[in-house]
Amino acid sequence: MPDLKDRIMDVVKDPFLAGLATVTKDGKPWVRYVMVETSDGLTFRCSSLLDARKIAQIQNNPEVHLTCGISGPTDMGPYLQIQGRAQVRSDREARHAFWSDRLGAVFQGPDDPNYGVIVIQAYRIELWHVGVEPEFLEIGA
Repeated sequence: MPDLKDRIMDVVKDPFLAGLATVTKDGKPWVRYVMVETSDGLTFRCSSLLDARKIAQIQNNPEVHLTCGISGPTDMGPYLQIQGRAQVRSDREARHAFWSDRLGAVFQGPDDPNYGVIVIQAYRIELWHVGVEPEFLEIGA
């Protein structure tokens, strides 16, 4: 059986839809859908308009949570709960490294002044399967 990190990476090997939770200024959770990509180091990235509400929330409190893996009511495969700390990158290097043509629907290119990249460093990932106890991966905790 593959190790836990490999099984987690299998869930997030392709760009995926996730619920991203941030914390509002008054301490309340706020969730929205984002398209996320990951790397073998379990660093998660998504794009955002720099004037979006989530950017201000991350700058105020970098603690975030991602939920991903189940795409519909008939897809009861494994899913992930990911705790991490986010940072907003708007430097040329980060924007060009993350850029793909699919982002052209929202941004005018990698140099669009309102295009930013949210980088999430996971520190705890839970791998869930329906009817099975979850497995936990602690990263640099």
